[in-house]
Amino acid sequence: MTTINVPGAVLHYQLEGSGPLLLISQSGEGDADRTTDLAGHLTDRYTVLTYDRRGLSRSRLDNPAGGATIADHADDVHRLLAHLTDEPVAMLGCSLGAVIGLHVAVDHPGQLRTLVAHEPIAPWLLADAKRHRDELTEIRDHYLANGLQATIPEIVRSLGIDPSTGEPKRTDFPMDANRIANFDYFIRHDFLAAAHDDLDFTTADARIIPAAGTTTPHTVFDYQCAEALAALLDQELELFPGGHNGNLSHPKAYAHRLIEVLSR
Repeated sequence: MTTINVPGAVLHYQLEGSGPLLLISQSGEGDADRTTDLAGHLTDRYTVLTYDRRGLSRSRLDNPAGGATIADHADDVHRLLAHLTDEPVAMLGCSLGAVIGLHVAVDHPGQLRTLVAHEPIAPWLLADAKRHRDELTEIRDHYLANGLQATIPEIVRSLGIDPSTGEPKRTDFPMDANRIANFDYFIRHDFLAAAHDDLDFTTADARIIPAAGTTTPHTVFDYQCAEALAALLDQELELFPGGHNGNLSHPKAYAHRLIEVLSR
């Protein structure tokens, strides 16, 4: 198992493929393995780097009950990249991973060449930030009071996750004990981190590409965050196959679109 020590944790990471380094920072409770299908369509062009975010799966915490800020997660990415290369890399950040990527672009200049920021859960991008910070906090409270099974529909509704089956022959990830534990850390700690997060997004030396799913409802706040980021950067919003979780539901089509965008 390949690991790196960071302040307060040991991170598990994986490398596969050949070519320029491409970091994928996964969304939600997804660990490094959740990108298996997507990475399979990228490894002929890129060396794909994935990792278990602190608190998930094989990444161990010094204090298992402790949470992390988005800046902490970004510092983990900073240290992981510094461990592997001294060249700027491409990064795909999905949902929470996109917010982490925005922090890396601002707080750790020179490490990212391009960031594809797919539907960042970043209330600070919106004029009505408080309402969406409260929304994330309320979902967390709902989880603590009612459990995971009752909370999944609330997450699906809030983030506009596409419930369709997507492409055939995708890897199945059952709701086993490890995934349940990952959901617990994600909702208990990372929802709160996203709700409390803020970033002075005035300068970033990386090329930022705002992205959203073609089937994500335009009314949900993560799509609106992507739109706001595009407006802030005076760019067009790039559309990717599927919804908020298109990297998981449509891995082949998503990979092709990612290659197209990164190749410009």
